[in-house]
Amino acid sequence: MTTLLPALTSILAFLFAIMLLDQWRERRHGFQAVWCFGMLCYGIGAGAEALAALNGWNEPLYRAWYLTGAVWTAGWLGLGTAFLLGRTRFGYTYAVLLLLSGLVALMIRNSPTYAGAGPLPVLYLVGTVILALAIGVETYFQNDSWPRFAAGAIIGVTILSVVLMVLTPPLPAPGYALSPTTGQPVGDAMPGYLRLLTPVMNIPGALSLLLGAVFSTYVFMPKKRVLPYSLDPNQPGDQFLFNLCIAPVAIVVNLCASLPGAFRDLMAGRLHSRVPATILIALGAFFPTITDSLNRAGSTELFQLGKFLGVVFLFAGFLVSVEVFREIRIPFTSIRLSTARRDRAARRDAQVATAEEAPVTPSGSTAATDAAGDAVHPRP
Repeated sequence: MTTLLPALTSILAFLFAIMLLDQWRERRHGFQAVWCFGMLCYGIGAGAEALAALNGWNEPLYRAWYLTGAVWTAGWLGLGTAFLLGRTRFGYTYAVLLLLSGLVALMIRNSPTYAGAGPLPVLYLVGTVILALAIGVETYFQNDSWPRFAAGAIIGVTILSVVLMVLTPPLPAPGYALSPTTGQPVGDAMPGYLRLLTPVMNIPGALSLLLGAVFSTYVFMPKKRVLPYSLDPNQPGDQFLFNLCIAPVAIVVNLCASLPGAFRDLMAGRLHSRVPATILIALGAFFPTITDSLNRAGSTELFQLGKFLGVVFLFAGFLVSVEVFREIRIPFTSIRLSTARRDRAARRDAQVATAEEAPVTPSGSTAATDAAGDAVHPRP
């Protein structure tokens, strides 16, 4: 099982990356290329675990696993969500998550785990504050370029991690660290300045992927608005700040209040068919986030299972969206095995329901519904 699960995880991740690359080749949406790189990292990290289960760990394999699996994967997948929802006000969420990652890095700097980090935690906090402000301002003025600031942060940290890894001297023997109870890899062998990169990448990355999928689900559900709010930037400043503060609570309350209606529509066959796809994607983000957190806390029993379930649900959400909304096509060819309908009526309902939450695009549809539609399958 220690070989089978990571091997299957790696195979599925690579297959997913190939299909995303094929989509990007045909449609040229930036989020497809970003997600492709994220899934490639996912596959490499899981593949390193599978190879180690067969032949044992060594220092180069451990370093590759740490960079791709522990540092890069979540950050790049979350960045893909940022590009996908760039025309919505999801930028406020991403800005808060960036700021949170900087605060966490500062708070944990004195832990023995991160010894030797030096002034890096302060630099991370300063950088995340500046980026969060920039993203917040861009989102307020409805500029869909805010994901470029997020990309600058993720690319910068990625380059920094490569530089720090190259400059890191040989690790203490045996050159890697495993859990003494389960034999799963842990980051204990890495120096503190490298380990500190993981919260900076994983907090905005994993939570953006999860919350972005939940937001897309909320967009296409039949809504019961118990707690109304508006993020229209043209309202008075004090009202805008109040609405901005209550928006996270309002979305959660309205989402919970809308669940009975969504269940009734599901039983009646009226539920927007993008909803199950985005729910699957949310679950795909949820499982590895939980098990990675447990792994960091020293509980490694579910580490490989969480990664496997993550890629299974992410891939399932992708496949459901392809089957329902577009076509089944052999990658890198023009051969289409079948085509599928588009749920135009439900899409119009979602556009009306989310008009107050998202800016209107030149085409006349709301950016939130357009982006949420792309979340489960990109438009041509």
